[in-house]
Amino acid sequence: MSDEQRRTGGLTLTGERTLPGIPAENYWFRRHQAAYDYLAGRLGGDVLLEVGAGEGYGADQLAGGFGTSCALDYDPAAIGHLARRYPRLAPVRGNLATLPVRTGTVTALTALQVIEHVWHPAEFLAECRRVLQPAGRLVLSTPNRLTFSPGLGRGEKPQNLFHCREYDAGELVGLVASTGFSDVELLGLAPGPRLAGRHDELVAGQLRTDPAGWSATLAAEVASITAADFEIGPADASSLDLIVLARSA
Repeated sequence: MSDEQRRTGGLTLTGERTLPGIPAENYWFRRHQAAYDYLAGRLGGDVLLEVGAGEGYGADQLAGGFGTSCALDYDPAAIGHLARRYPRLAPVRGNLATLPVRTGTVTALTALQVIEHVWHPAEFLAECRRVLQPAGRLVLSTPNRLTFSPGLGRGEKPQNLFHCREYDAGELVGLVASTGFSDVELLGLAPGPRLAGRHDELVAGQLRTDPAGWSATLAAEVASITAADFEIGPADASSLDLIVLARSA
């Protein structure tokens, strides 16, 4: 096994699947971890289903609030990895289009940084609604199109090859409400005080060149970021990520 494979637990770094413990990924990992930190204080119950679980760190972070926590992903390597690394998760390999879960059995379903990868989002959300218990919680997060892809119009194909569609706040809330969910709450993730003045340049610096070409200053700055460097509150046009919480009917 190569050094990179050891660092990533054998998972391939694609630029889309964020992994813990990788210095060059630390900004994105902490940005995602901040959402899970926030949700861990708001979610709990009998059964959690994390859809698009990837490496598994997010589902494991939420698992303490649930009797059973299932982590679903289509990638067999990801399922094998999370089964080994996070023993309190029940690994499930499955397709988002047809969730291999019985109807009305899930207390909370989380799909963070997933909806932008889905070709048929209304059908996916219908599946989410099917497996949720009455009044079960749905949680989605996605990059805010207005800040992630400035200039990209509604419904236009993103330049990011891994994304099928990106959303602004109105589009995301409208999609969730139109598929039968209620009590839709919209939040936004933003840089906190320590990052606010440097955030845009920090991200641009990371994207400008391969990590091997980063300056020592940039590498140290990226490595120093923690989940506490991001804040979650009411969403606006400047939010980095959008978070929706809703209930099944």
